[in-house]
Amino acid sequence: MGLPWIRLDTQFASNPKVLTLLADKKYRAAFAYVAALGYSGAHGTDGFLPDLCLPFIHATRSDASHLADVGLWKQCSGGWEINGWGEFQQSSDDAMARRKRAQEAAAKRWEKEKGK
Repeated sequence: MGLPWIRLDTQFASNPKVLTLLADKKYRAAFAYVAALGYSGAHGTDGFLPDLCLPFIHATRSDASHLADVGLWKQCSGGWEINGWGEFQQSSDDAMARRKRAQEAAAKRWEKEKGK
């Protein structure tokens, strides 16, 4: 199960890697980075982007190359990994554990109120 949201650093727009893309007029690549965060979060891939996801994040192989060149993505077997995913985003396992704890707590509250 994926994440309901992802974190975007408030300093994203001034990140030197992003500024490099923008200086080179690689606007679509910069947008694809943000879309890739959403894709990975929604699909619970923990930062992995399979080759086949490019159309769904509005990117081309050229955009992917630009993102890897500036260090926002790392090429790996079968696709790319978003650099720093684990540092800034919640893992799918952590999100599932958090949801489970919240559901269990809600069930306890419900049972407690039913018993009144």
